[in-house]
Amino acid sequence: MAALTLAELQAQLGGTVRGDPETSVVGAASLENARRDQLSFIVSQKYLTLAQASAAGILIVPDGLADALDGACLVVPNPHAAFARALNLLHPEPSLPPGIHPSASVAPDAILGKGVRVGPAAVIASGAVVGAGSSIGAQAYVGPHTRLGEHCLLQPRATVQHGCQIGDRAVLQPGCVIGGDGFGLAWEKDEKGGHWSKVPQVGRVVIGHDVEVGANTTIDRGALDDTVIEDGAKLDNLIQIAHNCRIGRHTAIAACVGIAGSTRIGAYCQIGGAAMIIGHIEICDRVTVSAGSFVAKDIRTPGVYTSVQPLMAHDDWKRNAAHLRHLDHLSRRIRALEKSLKDKE
Repeated sequence: MAALTLAELQAQLGGTVRGDPETSVVGAASLENARRDQLSFIVSQKYLTLAQASAAGILIVPDGLADALDGACLVVPNPHAAFARALNLLHPEPSLPPGIHPSASVAPDAILGKGVRVGPAAVIASGAVVGAGSSIGAQAYVGPHTRLGEHCLLQPRATVQHGCQIGDRAVLQPGCVIGGDGFGLAWEKDEKGGHWSKVPQVGRVVIGHDVEVGANTTIDRGALDDTVIEDGAKLDNLIQIAHNCRIGRHTAIAACVGIAGSTRIGAYCQIGGAAMIIGHIEICDRVTVSAGSFVAKDIRTPGVYTSVQPLMAHDDWKRNAAHLRHLDHLSRRIRALEKSLKDKE
């Protein structure tokens, strides 16, 4: 961990210093658990009491709250974003040593840019192109004729299958799979009743710049056209993105989301954890889908959308489910009664 003074943080993050600029920290922690040599932050008045009781040596705070605090503060417009940048300064990611580990397998015709780092047992297959300054971790795999941009980070066991394209500064977390086959099947009848035949998936996955893909997330290659993840998208762990999907720029998707094939999600969207999105639909820009929701049709207007029922006692749920089964019948009865009353009037 690196030690930084308040003045050094201000030079890197901007903002205004309140208190002793020589106050230093060597790490970060929550308000409740921070020590005198650690940094923490608050985003609003809601957390002011916690901040006043905190032992943190430096607090990153929004405009208007520093006067209520006695210690060293860095006043910035967006404390959460500034704190994220401060964490990168205090806890820099460990990096591979320059060069190629002796146990790595690099095809003779692969092209590696200057400063590329290749870790133990990693595999770079024939015809791959890896941009300058990239790091490839233990047992990662870069398939044939794949192209990686500059300063990419492939963490251990990340897999990029043949022909895929990854932009600059991408981060692929452990175990993610880019370019596995999409779930393409055709039903064929035969003398035994029928069987599924696999449809070859001949598209690619194309990932833009500054994209992060979480651990064990899978992005399937396109059936014919490409699956596309646009610049700045952030994908959490254990997400499934099926073939021919398109995820817009700077969209963030939380863990355990499933997105069926040929779905288009716009820019600046936020998809909550465990949401399920059916295939062949379109979600416009700046849509938020609440956690656990099921999206079964197009969303054409920006806003927040939720489709889950609140948790309830099991017996209550059974009664409500029984009513839902008869909802269409009740609706028809109400319409008939309304028509009868109107006729009498």
